[in-house]
Amino acid sequence: MGLGKSWRVVESRFEAESSTFFLKVEETPELWPEESARAGTPVTCHDHVEPMQWRHLNVFNKECVIVCALPRGRRGDDSKVYRVTPPWEGRSKHFTQEFEAFALTLMREMPVKRAGQILGESDTRMWRMLFAHVKAAHARLSFDNVVWVGADEMNRRKGHNYLTVFADLLAKRVLFATPGKDASVWEAFAGELLRHNGHPKAIQYVAIDMSPAYIKGVSDNLGNAQVVYDKFHVIQNVVEACDRVRKVESRSNAGKRDLLERTRWMWLKNRVNWTEKEAQKWEAMALERCVTGMAYEMRLVLQGIYERKDVAEARKLFGNWCAWVHAMRDQTGEMLEPMARAARMIEGHLEGILAHWTQG
Repeated sequence: MGLGKSWRVVESRFEAESSTFFLKVEETPELWPEESARAGTPVTCHDHVEPMQWRHLNVFNKECVIVCALPRGRRGDDSKVYRVTPPWEGRSKHFTQEFEAFALTLMREMPVKRAGQILGESDTRMWRMLFAHVKAAHARLSFDNVVWVGADEMNRRKGHNYLTVFADLLAKRVLFATPGKDASVWEAFAGELLRHNGHPKAIQYVAIDMSPAYIKGVSDNLGNAQVVYDKFHVIQNVVEACDRVRKVESRSNAGKRDLLERTRWMWLKNRVNWTEKEAQKWEAMALERCVTGMAYEMRLVLQGIYERKDVAEARKLFGNWCAWVHAMRDQTGEMLEPMARAARMIEGHLEGILAHWTQG
């Protein structure tokens, strides 16, 4: 418990009804010279608060609780009164440091609720403990070496309740999270950099999706950063465009609706992951000149570009791909318009997409 000379155990008892050990602790006269040295002014005992309890590590597989009426000290320079912090108290103020260390070890390896069940604590108290340690650890972080960040949105729960998470892509650590997904989240991130010895102008590269709000946020707040569009976001845009083609084509006539029925998940897979039934479905669609099949082929070709090693070759292939999509859209009509929009998106953000090769 690390009581030292300033604290002592004055009573220990076992309560059979609750199956709990109680350790009563009080301060010794040695406490006040230590408090005076810490405060830089004479400190004397003012009074004591009501007895408080802290959950400690189990003893003989029984719960153990420390009980203490903490003293309040009075400063000699300004007569301010404060509650003395005991050496065993953890960050959440309901547990000892040793108990928190054990609980945090469990929470690192399993869900918080399960750790609480093992320890006999509610998940509310466990989360409160975890948040206290995360908050303290985050306050000590230094962002002085952060030059390459990535940002992505995540949905916290059902509905449009978004959170933007920022990460240091070199150190592979989360830096900051804030509600929202508009341009203002970048202003909040710039402020967080300054609070942790970093600087917005020190950021050299930013990996984001093609959200106009994110692009504006980077431009307004991280003026020296080069935008790098993540390949997974580029491919995801084309995957979604392919799915929109499927929906449009399935509504075009009854024959296409029957042909495309229950094929949504098929188009989300790579061809090597198709089942035998899906492969047979593909052969039938080829005979019917299915536009969705054409969009799927376009998606696979785009994915293949990312297997190239040379940026000049990638630039040429992206240009060829966009030209192919536009030509087929002109031949096929409105049904292929979602893919044409994806091609225009790539053309409008090509330099950031190619940064995947130069800076990725």
